Amino acid sequence: MTHEHEPASPDSDLSLWLDLQARAHAAFEVRLDAVVDWTAPTPDTEWDTRALVLHVVREQQRAHTLLSGGDESPIRLEPVAADLRSEWTRVTTLLRAVSREIDPAAELRLGRDTVTALELLQEQVADITVHTWDLARATGSEEAMEEGLIAAVWELFAPQEETLRASGLFAAPVPIDATAPLQSRLLAVTGRDDRLAA
Repeated sequence: MTHEHEPASPDSDLSLWLDLQARAHAAFEVRLDAVVDWTAPTPDTEWDTRALVLHVVREQQRAHTLLSGGDESPIRLEPVAADLRSEWTRVTTLLRAVSREIDPAAELRLGRDTVTALELLQEQVADITVHTWDLARATGSEEAMEEGLIAAVWELFAPQEETLRASGLFAAPVPIDATAPLQSRLLAVTGRDDRLAA
């Protein structure tokens, strides 16, 4: 007897998100290669381009430390070198290697919270995807992102809109029509409006 709608296994979910991680890294890297002015402003008003890229590099460090068996009580990250482009390559290579070895159901401590390794991977992919648009806007490079990546992050974020609003991690959601492009709706959930002129 066959079942048409069997739930995905943790391993198949992991394979999907490992692929999305690689695609998210590649998308960010394209925009990183377009950086000319590291002091240029970004949609994250408290960060210039260097600060934005530094944040994303540190998030890859954090994910690597946690997925390697560390915890966040408190987490200690190694210093980031001045050459952020080289650091990006180094840190993401390490992160993708350790990500391929994780048990997706393994529990990780994030302060007072506990998440699975898969949930941390999903969070990391979502963070990079949103900041890829920020970097694209800052550098004047291509803002449209891969539809499959946007769809995966949307499925992750949409049910959590109220939680995201309360978390303080993002600016307040931007009102947007339900018929707007999916990328625009995803960005709006995180307080970004791609309808505004750069």
